[in-house]
Amino acid sequence: PEGRAKVTKSVLIIGGGAIGLGLAYHLADRAQVTVLERNQLTSGTSWHAAGIVGPLRATPNMTKLAMYAGELFPKLEEEAGLSTGYRQTGGYWIARKEARMDELHRIAALGRHFGLTPSILAPDGIDVPGLDLQGVVGALRVEEDANVNPVDLCMAYAKAARAKGAVIREGVQVEALLVENGTCKGMRLADGSELLADQVALCAGAWSKPLADAAGVALPLQAVEHMYVVTEPMQGLPHPYPVLRDLDRGIYVKGDTGKLVFGGFEPQAKVWDAFGPEGDRPFLELPEDWDQFMPFMEAALALVPGLQDAGIQHFMNGPESFTHDTRPLIGQTPEAERLYVAAGMNSVGVMSSAGVGRVLADWMLAGELPMDLWEVDIARVDPLAAGQAHIETRMEEAVSDAFALHWPFKQPKAGRGLRKSALHDRWEAAGAHFGLTAGWERGLWYAQNEAERNLPYSVGDQPWYPIAAREAAVMAQGAVMLDLSPFGKFDVQGPEALALLQHLAAGNVDVDAGRAVYTPMLNAKGGIEADVTITRLAADHFRVTSGAATRRKDLAWLRRHAAGRDVQVRDVTELESVIGVMGAGARAVLEGLGRDDWWAFPFSTARDVTLAGQAVRATRVSFVGELGWELSVPAAAAGQVFDALKAAGVQPMGHFALEACRIEKGFRAWGHDLGPEITPLEAGLGFTVDWSKEFLGKAALAAQKAQGLSRRMVLFNLPGQPLVLHDEPVLEHGRTVGFTTSGGCGARTGLTLALALVELPPGETLAQTCARQFEIDIAGQRYTAEALRRPPFDPSGERMKA
Repeated sequence: PEGRAKVTKSVLIIGGGAIGLGLAYHLADRAQVTVLERNQLTSGTSWHAAGIVGPLRATPNMTKLAMYAGELFPKLEEEAGLSTGYRQTGGYWIARKEARMDELHRIAALGRHFGLTPSILAPDGIDVPGLDLQGVVGALRVEEDANVNPVDLCMAYAKAARAKGAVIREGVQVEALLVENGTCKGMRLADGSELLADQVALCAGAWSKPLADAAGVALPLQAVEHMYVVTEPMQGLPHPYPVLRDLDRGIYVKGDTGKLVFGGFEPQAKVWDAFGPEGDRPFLELPEDWDQFMPFMEAALALVPGLQDAGIQHFMNGPESFTHDTRPLIGQTPEAERLYVAAGMNSVGVMSSAGVGRVLADWMLAGELPMDLWEVDIARVDPLAAGQAHIETRMEEAVSDAFALHWPFKQPKAGRGLRKSALHDRWEAAGAHFGLTAGWERGLWYAQNEAERNLPYSVGDQPWYPIAAREAAVMAQGAVMLDLSPFGKFDVQGPEALALLQHLAAGNVDVDAGRAVYTPMLNAKGGIEADVTITRLAADHFRVTSGAATRRKDLAWLRRHAAGRDVQVRDVTELESVIGVMGAGARAVLEGLGRDDWWAFPFSTARDVTLAGQAVRATRVSFVGELGWELSVPAAAAGQVFDALKAAGVQPMGHFALEACRIEKGFRAWGHDLGPEITPLEAGLGFTVDWSKEFLGKAALAAQKAQGLSRRMVLFNLPGQPLVLHDEPVLEHGRTVGFTTSGGCGARTGLTLALALVELPPGETLAQTCARQFEIDIAGQRYTAEALRRPPFDPSGERMKA
């Protein structure tokens, strides 16, 4: 009725550190917010944080998040009337390896696009007195690096949040989350009382995991001992003292009112039990450990020789939580509706509190992501990664990865073997060099001799590329087999299965049984939420196949929208192995292994066949652009089919070769070229949309179609043949007009290619876009980029559809 007060969501936030308070600040004027802190505000890890604020990160979206701190912290001081100690100091990222300079050049190009002022310097350009720069090859200067006082910042958050109506309760222990029928309804406190709310946010840092575990939520984070040293006051220090990151020695140095603070990110980090006898102590300081810290002490002395004459005022050893992949865990949990997480900040929680607080608040209130957050989305997590033994093993390198050189195509070493397909041993016997795909061990390439088994990393030509080209060349006349088992596979079944999928899919899936439809699933804004193939198996039974990395996310999306419908969504990923058989010789090989007709088998169809005496579902699709089928086999029978294919002369082909074939066909990949902020029209996937039916996101897509595109995905050829990765600026007449989304060297064409989203003037056609003059900035050099109207390999699709 008119005049009634507006009803807002009630939100409970667990954790009174920087992240929980930052979220409360951003929610308090739009929701009824209560923050619960088991001890005192900041008493977990925030109070002993170093307080470095670094706005420049390695990717566009993480830079957007980080830059917001520089905007918010000064404003927060005025709003709260409390100093946060925020001060811009500038900083240097110091490199001792030439390969590191490649990485710094790439990051600098990114920063310039976002309005930051990074610069690449020779060693003599590092303008900080008292440094020994022997062995330094260069540096990245970032003018916007800054410091903040973590406790003061948190008090300012708390005061401003209270002024907006937030309630902050200290000394309140949460015992358990209340999750019923897959929905979080609140929490139970240690005194037995219950608090109910519309939404719950778990922001308890290192203390989050048991609450998540008990609620069935996978949260792969682990507390470790994290150390730094504060000197006595030192004479003659610059004021302000810039932030120094000696990356190749794993240390940082910052100023602190005439003193220096230095610490590091250690390999073999010491795991700490946040739930042992000391775990409940506020403002906990762990014992000094000079043996563990000594490599950093020596590195700091080598960089700043004057430290040898400085006294040590304080050795700080406190708990800090790190994640399995050194990226935060943010967002709505796939396992529990209305439960959100922001934890595992990997020692940058104070700085992240601004950006994470804002986007998570927007996410919770709107029910959808305010920007593409896939790289930190908790939905990326394989549940097995949260196992205690695995997460402790990952700490052997996850902490040091914060500063470690991010080699292109680098693979983790600790914690391998988490998830293996039923055919793992056979792929291994075939010579597989394994890498990780969303927790799965998967052959990146297949070695034919010992020298090919372990190849070095490179920032230039990739040593594995000749192997990938050799593997792909087999398809010209013969056939290869690919490990596609990690694909997410979901059975959607029931009287309302068709209605559900017609609502979610932009394409029409009301097709005959045996038809496979490639289609995006969109969000309300028209962005691509999932990139799937839907095969109709019967009137009320569909198989949805998605990417390996998005398995949990896509499953949660399907189940969320299936709620209230007469339909079941079942994850069958583990039950089947999938072998891709691709190449000009694929049909002949498959004919020889059974009696089925492989000629009257149209593209984008599926049928049950018998191969090597085993029941198989064969689907005629191809992500490499060749004649081929994906063979889905019950896991227990997959070995017989594999052995028969091998005996017929089918050669293994690795994931790197698949990617190198994918790019020269211009095929898009979700998480790189496709995502929740990119529409099918922008991505060049308009052909997948059936405008004759209703579907989620259609209104937004129709509005974009009527208005015209402002950006378009373009496939570029780079004759200079640099190493293209992603997020490299695309320039036109010196102005950034887009970023690459993925790239690589084509396995069959040998061309260096990149997909990129570029800005368009109104009404521009593809032909007009291709006539423009582009360059791409890669590691500090600009390369001519030729926009292609058609993909360079088999542009008409004759080989794939033959």
